[in-house]
Amino acid sequence: MTTATTADPRFAAARQVADAVLLEGYVLYPYRASAAKNRMRWQFGVLVPPAWGPAHGEHAFQRTEVLMEPRGDATLALELRFLHAQRRTVQRALDDGGFADTDGLHLADRVLVPWDEGTEEHVELSFHVSELTGDGVTVPFTRPARDDTEAVLDADGRTAGRLVRRTEEIEGVLRLRAVELDGSYRVFRLTAVVENTSPWAPAGAADADREAALPRSLVAAHLLLGLDSGSFLSMTDPPEWAREAVAACDNRHTWPVLAGGAGRADVVLSSPIILEDHPAIAPESAGAMYDATEIDEILALRTAALTEQEKREARGTDARAAAVIDLADSLPPEVLERLHGAVRSLREVTGGDGPEPITEIPDEEAVFRPDTPWWDPARADTADPARDRISVDGTPVGPGSRVLLRPGPRRTDAQDLFLHGRAAHVEAVLHDVDGGVHLAVTVEDDPGADIRREQGRFLYFQPDEITPLEDA
Repeated sequence: MTTATTADPRFAAARQVADAVLLEGYVLYPYRASAAKNRMRWQFGVLVPPAWGPAHGEHAFQRTEVLMEPRGDATLALELRFLHAQRRTVQRALDDGGFADTDGLHLADRVLVPWDEGTEEHVELSFHVSELTGDGVTVPFTRPARDDTEAVLDADGRTAGRLVRRTEEIEGVLRLRAVELDGSYRVFRLTAVVENTSPWAPAGAADADREAALPRSLVAAHLLLGLDSGSFLSMTDPPEWAREAVAACDNRHTWPVLAGGAGRADVVLSSPIILEDHPAIAPESAGAMYDATEIDEILALRTAALTEQEKREARGTDARAAAVIDLADSLPPEVLERLHGAVRSLREVTGGDGPEPITEIPDEEAVFRPDTPWWDPARADTADPARDRISVDGTPVGPGSRVLLRPGPRRTDAQDLFLHGRAAHVEAVLHDVDGGVHLAVTVEDDPGADIRREQGRFLYFQPDEITPLEDA
């Protein structure tokens, strides 16, 4: 085993996405400690002390299992990354030279308030794959407790107060094991377990809340894995011969995806946020807004619209929040315009340079127009959602038909998967402009079905996602 002293260059591209995982939801717009949405923080990948977690529905460990095909005696590089929450209190200076806790210290450019900051922690290791076979390896790690103070000066350079930061001790362990699988190919199942082993336990009711456990927790914990020779298999879209072995992998509280750029398979990011293979930060993004589920353009415009007093509070909340305010205030119009949108699919079809720009409008002869599109009243078979029927497995299906819902894996709305196996009534047959057919349905035994019909708020499924049932 070797302990890495510098960041592995193979992780450079993946680390951009890993940073978004690390800081997702760290400080939400409007970036002030007083905002209601910032009262509940540290949502993802929180590994709490084992004495506290089970009774409160949180986890003390995460387990990653992924398949890899190392070549020769390949080396596996590993980087565990997480945030260590430290409690910051604010004190004002007293006339006698002492300090006293305060709820806010008002300065010319910011308002400092108590806040839990997150410091980035890393555990970087490297092993030959052969070292991980058999019983594997166990690597404990510790981050010690510490207290720090930072003087706060006013505009005239006088001491206005100070910030006192308390960091609690964290203990953890990394367990790694590689098992070669039977078969025609040299494939290993790599298991990587990250566990919080901190001995802290709540002393009583006062320590029973989440706020007491968080400073001893690994927050937003995730792994970067890299092979210097060989490749990992996709857990989302594995080759046919590996599907059974992939299905047998046991991933808990995290999910591994191929990372490091399209076409590469030597790096894996195991994240508490479910991602697709080869995730990437949008190239139009001008900087971190600490909320990857939002749109940078909206956040930038809203942040720029904050009042000066709100900006002072945001700057005093956290150094990262201050950076967001400065970023939003400094974005030139051309950068904001670039945030307005991009069509990725055109690049996939036409290549990296994008489609040829249209320099002139084609004449009417060059534009395809059907004589009578399906929506034209002059057409003999004009679509009629109230009466149309289609054939599904040889059975006519239309308004009033009973069907069994069986949404497939292509569904983008995970809520639809909860309806698998439920019976429903077809309310309408709809055709889109691309020729697709969609069935508007209401679920049987839904107490709000009548309201849905009155408002026209239906669920939509395609013909291959339903099975006809006998009509009532």
